[in-house]
Amino acid sequence: MAADSGDRETACTLEFAVQMTCQSCVDAVRASLQGVAGVQSVEVQLENQMVLVQTTLPSQEVQALLEGTGRQAVLKGMGTGLLQNLGAAVAILGGPGPVQGVVRFLQLTPERCLIEGTIDGLEPGPHGLHVHQFGDLTRHCHSCGDHFNPDGTSHGGPQDAERHRGDLGNVHADADGQAVFRMEDGQLKVWDVIGRSLVIDEGEDDLGRGGHPLSKVTGNSGERLACGIIARSAGLFQNPKRICACDGLTLWEERGRPIAGEGRKEPPQPPAHL
Repeated sequence: MAADSGDRETACTLEFAVQMTCQSCVDAVRASLQGVAGVQSVEVQLENQMVLVQTTLPSQEVQALLEGTGRQAVLKGMGTGLLQNLGAAVAILGGPGPVQGVVRFLQLTPERCLIEGTIDGLEPGPHGLHVHQFGDLTRHCHSCGDHFNPDGTSHGGPQDAERHRGDLGNVHADADGQAVFRMEDGQLKVWDVIGRSLVIDEGEDDLGRGGHPLSKVTGNSGERLACGIIARSAGLFQNPKRICACDGLTLWEERGRPIAGEGRKEPPQPPAHL
C-alpha cells in the first residue's frame, strides 16, 4: 500500500463499530492498536460495540488492524481530535473499468481539510486526483466538468498558492494497484465540495510544471478513470444505524456487500471469530 501525506499531520478521531461480546474481545482490540505508530489513543466501549481511535493513520489501515483480530469492523463516523463535527463527506469512486475506491473528506479545523481514502485497480505509480465542478455522472466521468476552480486560477500543485481549489496532486498506487493515502489541504473546504465530484486520472499530474499545453489546465494527467459524487457523511456519533431500513440487513451483514444491485442480498457470510 502507498500512503501520501503532507508535512503537517493532524490527528482525527475515527468511530468504529466492532463485533465484541466479552472482555477478551476488548483486550484483543486494545492489543491490536497498542504501540502502533500514528495511534494516539484508543477508547473501547464493550456495551456499545464501539471503538474510538485518535490517529494520524488512514482509516483503512486502522480498520485492517482491528479486523486482524478476527472481528468485523465498520467505520461509522469521523471527527476532529477534539471530538468536534465541522463537516464530513464521502465519495465512492467507480467507472467502466476496474478502478474503484472510497475517499473521505473531514474538516479538521475551519482552515484545514483532511482527504483520505483507498483506491484499487490502478496501474502502479502516481495518478492525479481532483475535485471537479459538477456532481454529474450521466456520461460517467466526462460530465463532471472541469476542475473545481471558483477563483479562476491556473492549475497547480496542492502546495502552490496559485492552483485550482480542486487540485489535490497525486496519489501513488503500489505494485498491487492500490493507493492508500491521507493528505491535508488548506484551500479545500468540505462545505464547498458536497454535491461536486471527485475524479482519479490515468496518469501523473505534472502540477502545472510540465510545459505541456494542458499542464496549466489539467496537469496533463490523462483520461479520467473513475469518479464519484461527493456526498455528506456522518460525523462522530451521528450514525446510530444497526439495521438498514431498505432491506433489513444488519450492520455486519452489510459489511463487504455492494451498496445496491447484484450481490446485495446474497446469504450472509459466516460470522467473524469472536
